[in-house]
Amino acid sequence: MKDGYEVVAEGPSIDDYRRLREVAGLSPKSAEAAAAGLPNTRFAVVVKHDGRVVGMGRVIGDGGLFFQVVDIAVEPAHQGQGLGKAIVGRLVEHLKATAPAGAYVSLIADGEAHRLYAQFGFQPTAPASIGMAFVIR
Repeated sequence: MKDGYEVVAEGPSIDDYRRLREVAGLSPKSAEAAAAGLPNTRFAVVVKHDGRVVGMGRVIGDGGLFFQVVDIAVEPAHQGQGLGKAIVGRLVEHLKATAPAGAYVSLIADGEAHRLYAQFGFQPTAPASIGMAFVIR
């Protein structure tokens, strides 16, 4: 990794989480929702540049059967440095070391992000299955 950057196995603060989601183009989340959800993270990493959080990624799930990779976000000014790849790499490395055989690991790939995730063995589930979702309003 380039000088000044480090990948640290820790979760983002509520403020960093909310800021990174918004600047990276992900949907905004309230402070209340982040405060309720972040403590349930199974594993997380942040990327720090000169001590400041500029990227993040998390794994959520039930700890045995199902895991989901979420919140992969890098500040636009730091994109193109391989940080997304470093984040996903650490998450996948952790899952391979700790999740039981047969565990199902999923994610939702936005836009061209599927190219990044494919490097780590993620494959489209269609046509056998499709991802589906809804947002509580």
